[in-house]
Amino acid sequence: MLSTRLRPGRLLSATPLRPPAPRGAAAGGDPARSPGTTRAEQAHKVVASYKPSKFDKKILLWTGRFKTEEEIPLRIPPEMLDKARNKARVKACYIMIGLSIVACFAVIASAKKAAARHESLTSLNLAKKAKWRKEAALAAEAALAGETKTK
Repeated sequence: MLSTRLRPGRLLSATPLRPPAPRGAAAGGDPARSPGTTRAEQAHKVVASYKPSKFDKKILLWTGRFKTEEEIPLRIPPEMLDKARNKARVKACYIMIGLSIVACFAVIASAKKAAARHESLTSLNLAKKAKWRKEAALAAEAALAGETKTK
């Protein structure tokens, strides 16, 4: 095969090597199909080693990896599930970012309405403390009245 001599300035010329056939492939290059395999299992030729749970199947569907639950093979590669989980994590973060922005606008709107009614945290705190002082004064008067009756 390698019949060329290596000399300075000469390139090594050799016959190109053919890559080995993938595992499970027939001699003619057609993938080997066992009678019990589904179309989804035939589409993913990676060595599968993880059985997805119901929640994992929902993640795979939500991230768009599969269209229906029937398409999900019985065993999937862990890398596929990791990619789907990462995609779901990013989607969930985007949803939380959007909800936070909506909540910010809701707080701004309610603060503007409170300002239109002339309500502020300072006025609410002053009113609450005045109420507590009044209640404390009534309680002190009741205690004094109770002491005078016992004497």
